[in-house]
Amino acid sequence: MTDSSILIVEDDRTLRDLLQYNLQKEGYKVWTASDGEEGLELYHHNNIDLILLDIMLPIMSGLEVCRIVRSEKPVPIIMVTAKAEEVDKVVGLEIGADDYITKPFSMRELQARIKALLRRSQEQISPLFSGTKSRYLESGALKIDLERHEVFHKGDPVELNPKEFELLVFMIINRGKVLTREQILRKVWGYDYIGNARTVDVHIRWLRRKLEKDAEKPQYLQTVRGYGYKFAV
Repeated sequence: MTDSSILIVEDDRTLRDLLQYNLQKEGYKVWTASDGEEGLELYHHNNIDLILLDIMLPIMSGLEVCRIVRSEKPVPIIMVTAKAEEVDKVVGLEIGADDYITKPFSMRELQARIKALLRRSQEQISPLFSGTKSRYLESGALKIDLERHEVFHKGDPVELNPKEFELLVFMIINRGKVLTREQILRKVWGYDYIGNARTVDVHIRWLRRKLEKDAEKPQYLQTVRGYGYKFAV
């Protein structure tokens, strides 16, 4: 059982009620909203630990809700997409969502992801940083302040969402090592991923766009075909 609070923002009443029923059975306190504006209102007036957020919502889209929430607090956000092909268009991952799940999905899969994200958000110190003795990480033109969660490239600040930050730190700590998507998922997302490993590909792509001079010819985050990725600097 848990006392964590989850906000479900979903305009499909049948799905919303099903999610509420199953999550309450697991012991979560559940708030529900049928549109983005109502969801944002509930978020602002309650202590929410995690948000399950549909992309396509009336009044205010899930993407806009995600932008606003992420600008205020690093509460875990799982975006809900209608089609697998939409993953590349899920700007929510770029603006701060921690994960996505594609309809239709199983409750078992969703609950596993929720538990993992809540567990990670409740940790006082990220295990990703446990092997570092300094407050700062440096590699090439990159400098990272682990305490302030700030990234600088050639002295200029780089805006990263929480998951992008953790992914970059993990890759730098393991610089030179070839890492599989599964290894990255276990360490950065904190659980054995049940669904599509494209979550890693999406986040790597966002990082390249923000850090690389040429995202098609990356200097830092390099692809090792048939295996995974490595941080090369």
